[in-house]
Amino acid sequence: MQHYLLPLFLFLPLAAADFPPPAVDIPAPTTKQKSTIVLAGGCFWGVDAVYRHVQGVSEVVSGYAGGSRLTANYTTVSTGLTSHAESVKITFDPSRISLGKLLQVYFSVAHDPTQLNRQGPDQGTQYRSAIFYTTDEQKRIAESYIQQLNQAKIFSKPIVTQLNQLAGFYAAEEYHQNYIARNPGDPYIIYNDLPKLKRLHQSFPELWTGK
Repeated sequence: MQHYLLPLFLFLPLAAADFPPPAVDIPAPTTKQKSTIVLAGGCFWGVDAVYRHVQGVSEVVSGYAGGSRLTANYTTVSTGLTSHAESVKITFDPSRISLGKLLQVYFSVAHDPTQLNRQGPDQGTQYRSAIFYTTDEQKRIAESYIQQLNQAKIFSKPIVTQLNQLAGFYAAEEYHQNYIARNPGDPYIIYNDLPKLKRLHQSFPELWTGK
């Protein structure tokens, strides 16, 4: 992963708190449950950090999705030739936070869904925007939300987020896990990822957890 020290430019025309929630969502169950979704949105460090600070999320794991188990390692994925995307597996309780709310954070805070095969200073298919769904219901919610955002012209360009059925998720090397907490002084983190946490905190205070 070749990182460049470029300032993070805000890419959204709306404050995240004004970003429309999904018109179609999964109703909250009445009992505590466990569900997972895998999201890719550029370097996994920033996406990982965002969801570690969201209420209702119990576990976040950085890893690789979209390619083979044999190529699921950082050195090989970084070539951009593996079909993998740097991804984050999110385990959450749908009685506390809905899939739709997680996707609202994904599109409004975690990354820019209009950038094709890149994210900010990072370029390559391993940095693509993608949702790896595990159920038809997850696919339906994501498709509906993307259509809603495109029709409302929330972004100046079309959303390029891919929707793929999850075939396998492979955890990344240990030093990538919770990377921002371990490396808060990394210049890449300061320029590109800490602003995402600030945006989450300011725009969705009801979701923020300081863990």
